[in-house]
Amino acid sequence: MLFKRPTLDGIADGTISVAFRRWARARVRAGSQLRTAIGVLVVDAVDEVRVADITEDDARRAGFSSRTALRDDLASQRDGRVYRIALHLAGPDPRVELRGRDALTDDELADVERRLARLDAASRHGAWTVAVLRLIRDRPEVRAGDLAPTRGQEKLAFKRDVRKLKELGLTESLEIGYRLSARGRAVLERLGKRPPRAG
Repeated sequence: MLFKRPTLDGIADGTISVAFRRWARARVRAGSQLRTAIGVLVVDAVDEVRVADITEDDARRAGFSSRTALRDDLASQRDGRVYRIALHLAGPDPRVELRGRDALTDDELADVERRLARLDAASRHGAWTVAVLRLIRDRPEVRAGDLAPTRGQEKLAFKRDVRKLKELGLTESLEIGYRLSARGRAVLERLGKRPPRAG
């Protein structure tokens, strides 16, 4: 689920506690967690509803001025069933805290290195993790569509790879492009100082 910034701000301050979506089938379920710019949202309930049953209170809790405004928004969405999604902010995105942790112990560095090695081993296009970290270091704030061809990849495949690095707290997404996090810079610097492994 994608949310506009005003909606996220309303969820953060507690004035918004539900969202409405038209879907062919429910795309989230109770207990799901959603990572957003304000932190991790938890889905409390997902209920299919009739548009006619949406109340003024529903509209206010979804951040709309009136039931009519909410219905107009739903009418602009693709065809499908209407779902009411109750949710709340559970806390900060753990990746944000992780990105700032750049004082890695030897054990933490070894763990990151193992994870990168697993990503490389599972890849169909060979080892890529360190090369992509270096690319982002050298070309921050550059669109994925411009970086992908330098790796011989389609944009979506490249973005999937970068998301895997983001899960490890090594990169950050910007309005345009990416940059290494403090943790990513520290990992890349320390890996660069490692003597080559014996073959």
